[in-house]
Amino acid sequence: MRVLLLGADGFLGRHVAERLLADPAVTLTTLGRGDEADVRFDLSTGSPGALARFVDAVHPGVVVNCAGAIRGGARELTRHNTIAVATVCEALRRGSTGARLVQLGCGAEYGPSPAGASTAEDAVPRPGGPYGVSKLAGTELVLGSGLDAVVLRVFTPVGPGTPTGSPLGRLADALRRAMQSGDGELKLAGLGVQRDFIDVRDVARAAHAASLSAAQGVVNIGGGRAVRMREVAAALAHVAGYQGVVHELEDPPIAYPDGCGAWQQADVRTARDRLGWRPRIALEESLADVWMEAACRV
Repeated sequence: MRVLLLGADGFLGRHVAERLLADPAVTLTTLGRGDEADVRFDLSTGSPGALARFVDAVHPGVVVNCAGAIRGGARELTRHNTIAVATVCEALRRGSTGARLVQLGCGAEYGPSPAGASTAEDAVPRPGGPYGVSKLAGTELVLGSGLDAVVLRVFTPVGPGTPTGSPLGRLADALRRAMQSGDGELKLAGLGVQRDFIDVRDVARAAHAASLSAAQGVVNIGGGRAVRMREVAAALAHVAGYQGVVHELEDPPIAYPDGCGAWQQADVRTARDRLGWRPRIALEESLADVWMEAACRV
């Protein structure tokens, strides 16, 4: 099976590439904005025609799109998360391969959820910020494209390569600085937020499973359990061997940078039923990998 992976140089894309390369039945070609990709191409500025010609030359049976941006202003997020997806869909419509599209979306497309509730795929999306809006627009383009396509709504990915700018990445860096300076007190905000964490390697397994399946529409990919950031901070401190005290600062009255409110928890039964997928890697293992990388950072 020939697979074209878009966004191969990103946090999710690198792990998806590793998973696909481990399958001897897969012939993988990678496309991204960095030098590590087989082909350099910026989906946010490249033309659908140019991408269609490249897709026809590779002739993949599956295209997996991990490309996108998680930070930036509304214009930048729209370019990378919406316009880029429009380019992919149009290129596949113009091409002759009939390739299946596996699009990686995100849990932020749903927006805030009621505390205690699990969000299923039939929930009405109400994203609470420009990131979620831009990703939802990309999902709608895929669903309305007429292509053989599935969108994996990934909740909060963690594990090796977790971006330093993410909440968990910032938490690990704050802990590293406290330990290096011998600070016995670590003050953190936002620890009351509850998120559904999923190891990035489990996300890669889901993308692999989706590429082999006939599933269409939206499929949630998460751990299926909301975890309070306070518990994550305590677990990370334990992994790191931090002997100090973690103090929780009062959350600001305004909300949450990801627009997801105080609570998110995925209903992952569709992934189980349609992809044969379940999360395998425990959060503790993911946090150990996050800390190992943070501890080695100068």
